[in-house]
Amino acid sequence: NGALISSADVEAVQYALFSIQDRGVLFVSPGEKVYVGMILGEHSRENDLDVNPIKEKKLTNIRAAGKDEALLLTPPRKLSLEQAIAYVEDDELVEVTPGAVRLRKRHLDPNARKRADRRSESDAALGHKRDRLRE
Repeated sequence: NGALISSADVEAVQYALFSIQDRGVLFVSPGEKVYVGMILGEHSRENDLDVNPIKEKKLTNIRAAGKDEALLLTPPRKLSLEQAIAYVEDDELVEVTPGAVRLRKRHLDPNARKRADRRSESDAALGHKRDRLRE
């Protein structure tokens, strides 16, 4: 499956993670520091998705009954070093520190990531053409 990728350098907020968890399994919990290009979770679909982990709840002056429901997050999947190494794709890296094992994209910048994807697709297409010419 694809990855849920952070689009900001922030501390992850519970309200934002609550809306992100509908899209897949999370690897981070509220309050953890995340950065652009860091993998926050596993997307339920095949493609990668950039998500905003800082989206706050809009506060209004209106006090309505039932508006402030408790946000229950499913516990995040904490990966061991072995699990992280088995999980990564070609365009991803495992970042190991004494306090954490994190996953990130090789290209942190979303624009650089898209350029690299396009380049690898065109290289693959050229490789198929070269193989056919050799036969």
